[in-house]
Amino acid sequence: MSAEKEYLLIVEDVPDILELLHETLKFKGYRVVTAKNGEEALAAIQKELPALIVTDILMPKMDGFNLVHRLRLDVKTRSIPVIFLTATYVAPEDREFALTIGVTRFLEKPVDLIEFLPLVEELVTYGAPAAKHLNEIDFYEGYKKRLEIKLKHKNTQITRDQHLLGSVEDAQKQTFQASLKNTIREKEEIQNLLEEIRDKLDDLSNEA
Repeated sequence: MSAEKEYLLIVEDVPDILELLHETLKFKGYRVVTAKNGEEALAAIQKELPALIVTDILMPKMDGFNLVHRLRLDVKTRSIPVIFLTATYVAPEDREFALTIGVTRFLEKPVDLIEFLPLVEELVTYGAPAAKHLNEIDFYEGYKKRLEIKLKHKNTQITRDQHLLGSVEDAQKQTFQASLKNTIREKEEIQNLLEEIRDKLDDLSNEA
């Protein structure tokens, strides 16, 4: 593996956001590689170590929490700065868990480029302090708790939005339905992740 200072890895499954980040950072002179989930990101990292990773949290196949956990367990990738960008995990407890597993900085979507670009420059230029990491059981227990809370919030949001759908004006109905559909998709992703994490914890308990 080799590392070049200007190489940035963007991990995001929403095409519009991925394109915005890619084009903005490319315009600023960085060499940018993109991935749509954590699995693709790990494959790219195996080829070349980036100077910085910018990643969403909620993604299919492998999400941001799992990606960072794997990076911090590996001595070769432990020091790579990671910026989390998220519109779903915005509670103070989400931020605290992210920092506990070794995330360098935590930013909410929509991306504020006035805040984002200087942060990228800072981390690429100066790097980041030694990152934390958790053992497997502590990581998955904390992860499970975040997912359970997020699933409850999504279910509440879906129930509320389905109830409101009948009262929305026709001009707004299509936008409202698209938003509801996206929330349902996110809920299903969280549910699938939660099942995987529970299975993982069962396996770790049996190994112990």
